[in-house]
Parts: sequence; C-alpha cells; structure tokens
Amino acid sequence: MTASAPTGPARFEVLAPAPADGRTRARLGRLDLPHGSVDTPQFMPVGTNATVKALDPSDLEAAGASIILANTYHLYLRPGHERIERLGGLHRFMGWDHPILTDSGGFQVVSLADARVVTDEGATFRSHIDGSVHELTPEKAIAIQQALGPDIAVAFDHPVYPSRPRPEVEDATERTHRWAERSLAAHDREDQALFGIIQGGVDPELRERSTRFIASLPFDGICIGGLAGDETPVQRAAALDVVIPLLEDDPRPRYLMGLGSPVDLLEAVNLGVDLFDSVLPARVARNGQLWVPGDRLNLRNAAFLDDPRPVQEDCPCLLCRRFSRAYLAHLFRAKELLAFRLATCHNLTFTLDFMDRIRASLRAGTFPESLATLRARAGRVRRDEVAGEPA
Repeated sequence: MTASAPTGPARFEVLAPAPADGRTRARLGRLDLPHGSVDTPQFMPVGTNATVKALDPSDLEAAGASIILANTYHLYLRPGHERIERLGGLHRFMGWDHPILTDSGGFQVVSLADARVVTDEGATFRSHIDGSVHELTPEKAIAIQQALGPDIAVAFDHPVYPSRPRPEVEDATERTHRWAERSLAAHDREDQALFGIIQGGVDPELRERSTRFIASLPFDGICIGGLAGDETPVQRAAALDVVIPLLEDDPRPRYLMGLGSPVDLLEAVNLGVDLFDSVLPARVARNGQLWVPGDRLNLRNAAFLDDPRPVQEDCPCLLCRRFSRAYLAHLFRAKELLAFRLATCHNLTFTLDFMDRIRASLRAGTFPESLATLRARAGRVRRDEVAGEPA
C-alpha cells in the first residue's frame, strides 16, 4: 500500500516503502510538481546563478537531471528577483522546463555574506559582491522565491555548523522554528510548494525537538538542514537515526540539504532520505577530478596526457562518447573552457546514473542485497576529501 502527501502543488507518493524487517529505511517514490515528475531517491544539480556552471539545459537533460536547485541569495543580489519575474520567471529566464527548487538563502547569508547580524527579525548583511547592505527576513525570502517562481520554495532558516557550541545551535534552531511559522504565513502562491527545514546540529535532543516541531506544520515537504557541514559521517548517521524514525508515518518527502558524494548519498538513502543537492560533483569536475566506478581520476596528472581511453568505458556522457582522457587532460592544461563542460557532464551523469541504479534496486526489491555492489561503485570519496572553488 502506498502513502501519499495531500494533493496540491506537490504530491509525493511512496511506490515501494522500506521493508518491515528493518534492513533498510530506503524507499522508492515519485514527487509530482507543476513542471514535471521527479523519481526518488533523487539528486538535484545546483544552478546557483540560474545555471549549472558550464552547462546548458540540454546538457542537464542528457545527464539525466529531472530537477535542479537555484539559489535565492545569489539571484536576489544579481540579477534581482524582480527582474527575473518581469522576464517571465526563473524557468523561462534560464530555459529550463523541468522542476526547480530554490533554497531559502539562509545558508549563504551565514557562510558568504560579510558583517552579518542575525536577530529574531531577520539577517542583515553586506553583499559579497559589492558590499551593499541588505536584510533578509522570512517574509522577504518568501517574497523573493514567489517572484522567482520555482516549483518548490524553502522556508527561511538560521543554519549553523554542527560543531558550534550547543547554546548557539539551540538558539539558531529555535529561531528557525519561529521563522518557519512566519514563512508559512507569508507564503500564498498556490502553484508553488513550500518545504520547512529541521535544524538541531548533531545534538539528539535538539534534532528530535526540531523534527517534531517542523513536522507539525503544514509544509509540503521536510528539509533536513544543518548537516553536510563539518560533522563526521558517523555523526550525520546518528542525527538521521533520530530524524527519520520520527517521520516514519509522515507522507511528505525528506530532503537532506548539501550532500553530494556518491558514498554519502548511498548511506543517506539507506537511512531513509529521498532528495539531495550539492555543488560537489560539478565543483570537483572543474578541478579535474572525474568520478568513475569505485575510484576518482585526477585529469591534471601527467599520466593521462597520453591515455587514449575514455574516462569511463560504459558512460553515455558527451565526454566519454567522443573524447579521450588525453584530450581532457590537454584542455585542463590549456585552460580551455570546454574542459569544464565535458568534466561536469561526466560527473553529473555518473551521479545521476548512480541514483538511477539505487532506484532500480529499490524497484526490484533487492536494495539490501545490492548495497555491497553499490558501495563498491560509489568508492570512498566523501565531501570532506575534496576541495574546490565556491559554487
């Protein structure tokens, strides 16, 4: 028997629930949105400035993307949400006819903006672009996202890194709760879903409190925030072990924000998460790191300059179908922009194909038995083992 969220701008249906024997909490689902359906578990490439860096919409479609994320903070500062609204909304502006989710901007205010001051009213900050002073409140963050017009907007929150002292995490968590209520009150666009965000760091009591509070509100989906930061994989799993059982009977999709390496995605799916986003696959691609089954290749290494093989023999991406490792290694050394496009196409294709393999095993009812094979394909690369420039 399937469970589904109430009808509205977002309808989520669990097609294959987690097995009753508890071997996994992974589940197969489908999220229907105004601009299309999203099979879950699913990964969302990040289009920070209304573009996934180096790619156009046809590249994203070829890679297998069905939904992408765009960034409220960045688009508010440049080119401005009012301009995008005048030009027909975010979908038309960026030429993407499939679902879009926008984050709330809270993380960027905390991590990128200068001279920020956070109070119960909102966050005042200096733009990282030109130093101009701005204020984001729950009401303004919602107004920006309603003007942008994505399928899914996200409530304004106050994230902090999990390693921060407990009083700081607790203060930010309680503020997130107050802002969640204000975000809901401000949101009135009927063709747009609104997700709420759970905070609480890695503290079990705070995580439980936040999960119960956010789940009690009439959001269309549940975001799990405040992770994919500086916590360890063990701490992240422990936090999810608090959150997911509390949502066991909740019919809404679960979205863990900011997670993007294959091994981390697999383990979070196993713990019961449905949606993910991260700049990681595209970011490391621009630095020459290409993901292949069980490993990663650094195309900046001299060893690849004479390698005629494709990056991955069975990969259908633009890079692997037409070009060699030697060619891509040359492009990186020559600082040719095509290197960024080809490498990003590959890493996103690898990531989205990996999610498709996970879904196939869930559909077949063999996910627990497939974990060893999937882990071998994912390799051991985690988000804290790679570096790169900002999104």
